[in-house]
Amino acid sequence: MCASERFRASGKFRVNAHHKLIDAWLLVLCTACGDTAKLTVLERMNVRSVRPELLDRLHDNDPGLAAELLQDPVVRRRNRIALDWDGAWCLDTGGPGHPDRLDRADREVLDVSVRFAARIPVRPVRLIAEGCGLSRSEVERLVAEGSLVSAVRLGGRLSGDFTFTLKG
Repeated sequence: MCASERFRASGKFRVNAHHKLIDAWLLVLCTACGDTAKLTVLERMNVRSVRPELLDRLHDNDPGLAAELLQDPVVRRRNRIALDWDGAWCLDTGGPGHPDRLDRADREVLDVSVRFAARIPVRPVRLIAEGCGLSRSEVERLVAEGSLVSAVRLGGRLSGDFTFTLKG
């Protein structure tokens, strides 16, 4: 195994039973060399204590289960992993041009609803800056002057749906 710390899920699970105990791992691939590593999902659990539908999903290599487990804080802590969300999101403002390409006096009110398909932590200021073609400092200035408003605090990280309004 190389020294890389970046992996991607293969979508496969390995399940091993020994008498009444079961172990299960999510197989991941090193992004540098392609070697396989295992992330522990179940460790020495009594087979009867595992929900049958979970066992079915493990045996079926359910990709949805892989995504759920990678977002599970218990699995992440047990395996000492952190998820890399770079490039996992974008903001589509719906128009062919970005709002900054218009003169400020001509810009109308832009109401945007952000919906998360998965609970990916994101900095709203960064998301808005990239989605609207603005710098982060410009977005922060718009927030400070009241031209960019939201019911949620835009300064931290969010992983749930939110809306914002950009006033002209």
